Amino acid sequence: QVQLVESGGGLVQAGDSLRLACAASGNILRLNAMGWYRQAPGKQREMVAAISSGGSTNYADSVKGRFTISRDNAKKTVYLQMNSLKPEDTAVYYCNAMVTTLSWVNSDYWGQGTQITVSS
Repeated sequence: QVQLVESGGGLVQAGDSLRLACAASGNILRLNAMGWYRQAPGKQREMVAAISSGGSTNYADSVKGRFTISRDNAKKTVYLQMNSLKPEDTAVYYCNAMVTTLSWVNSDYWGQGTQITVSS
């Protein structure tokens, strides 16, 4: 099995910064693409940022220029640096990883989610 454990959420004010981290562990042969998604109350889960195994990144238009995704392959960890936070960034943030397991199976894994609340 593979586990993704997120950290770094919390309650902040508009304009503040936060950094999320997601550490992967378990039967991992290779971590492929990783990303962050979020889901606000009453809304569908949406992609926030993604990063390939080679470091190519992709962002939702709503966070471009404010959020930065990065990864440390040695630590099996993906980060999301969030600057200039806005109330509309309030959501539960989920880590996602495409993993090749030790059994050579490609699977999609999710973290448990971490709440971010931005007050105005």
